[in-house]
Amino acid sequence: MGKLFGTDGIRGVVNENLNADLAFEVGCAAARVLAQDTGKKKPLVAIGKDTRISSDLLEGALIAGLCSAGADVLHLGVIPTPAVAFLTVANKADAGIVISASHNPFEHNGIKIFNGQGFKLSDVLENKIEDIVLFNEKPTLCKGADIGKVTYLDQHGAEAYVEHLVSTVDTDLAGMRILIDCANGAASATAGKLFDRFPKLQSDIINADPNGVNINKDCGSTHIDHLSAMVAAGNYDMGIAFDGDADRCLAVDDKGELIDGDQVLAICGADLDSRGQLAEKTLVATVMSNLGFRIFAKEHGFNLICTAVGDRNVLEEMERGGYVLGGEQSGHTIFRRFATTGDGELTALQLLAVVHKSGKRASELSSMCCRYPQVLLNVTVNSKEKKEEIMASQSLKEAIALAETELADAGRVLVRPSGTEPLVRVMVEAKKEQTAMSTAEKLANLIKKL
Repeated sequence: MGKLFGTDGIRGVVNENLNADLAFEVGCAAARVLAQDTGKKKPLVAIGKDTRISSDLLEGALIAGLCSAGADVLHLGVIPTPAVAFLTVANKADAGIVISASHNPFEHNGIKIFNGQGFKLSDVLENKIEDIVLFNEKPTLCKGADIGKVTYLDQHGAEAYVEHLVSTVDTDLAGMRILIDCANGAASATAGKLFDRFPKLQSDIINADPNGVNINKDCGSTHIDHLSAMVAAGNYDMGIAFDGDADRCLAVDDKGELIDGDQVLAICGADLDSRGQLAEKTLVATVMSNLGFRIFAKEHGFNLICTAVGDRNVLEEMERGGYVLGGEQSGHTIFRRFATTGDGELTALQLLAVVHKSGKRASELSSMCCRYPQVLLNVTVNSKEKKEEIMASQSLKEAIALAETELADAGRVLVRPSGTEPLVRVMVEAKKEQTAMSTAEKLANLIKKL
């Protein structure tokens, strides 16, 4: 029998491999495991969701399961994923649950659980929940006064989260004009409230009209071209793009050019360092970070630690070393002084504050960290064993070594197996896109023959 929890909770297509029955059982199991772990008869669980049409369905089933097994629930409604983590801690809840599939299409959804400190639930507790769901015939249900109850915190919770975000910056952003893309997702519920708190900032918002099926559809951080065009044509100072659950943020500069997660780390890292607040002069990123960012870090005397792909891996390294800033090229940025997870709206505020206080254009700041052309090719393989065989191949190792020699210091090669799909990924960076493409194609063709 397959596992329920992946690297980012439970994910699936609703009413195919993720349905109300499963959500109910997960709710029951989570209540039971949390009661055992905390020693509380009635653990308290905060629960929030994004704007997918299926989020109401899963929310109802999860709440029914939690209450049926004796847990009390704080209902947060539609709200960003990082807000759930923040409000879990702020309200002294024992756990927080997010119903979202982040940047994925609306048909997908997911269940992600935070612990009482706002971090991802431990593997140990996830495994206990999983075992109960997969191997118990039926959940144990409470009766009478032992049944859990629901407290609705929706508007109050959103306001508390916005208040927290505002408290992290010390500038009024006066004179700036920005365009914000909410991806028809969870940021639709909070971005207006947040940027309205800066009356001297002119902010226009697009894609904040969710209908259940338009989340991430041709908008947000995964489809940034439209925002780029609007920023350039509309003479904005910057554009901001969130994903479906608003835990990531990408930006667009005054010329309509992308500011990716690496460049956000560069801009904000340089600012923190100038104020003596970049712990150990260290930035934490992943192996997918662009060569241009690596060169930037070296030139500025920063230590750069690169983890495996995934914001969870970045956060674990930050916690291990006491580092304050880390993230992914895709836009998950973690400001550890203010949050326990990637937070798109927090990232937007921190970036805007740096640009505003610098007195420079966003394009000028982002230019200090150039992006080398990057090509990513996926090669389909038919089994986990085949992936392992390919990665162990001596001929592949020799081909990678030759490619790295040919690129020298002007490029980079990364070949890695996907952790979730039957793929081997080939990534090549070079000064010229044609060079990157030809190198990647040679390696991909070799992998196909192995």
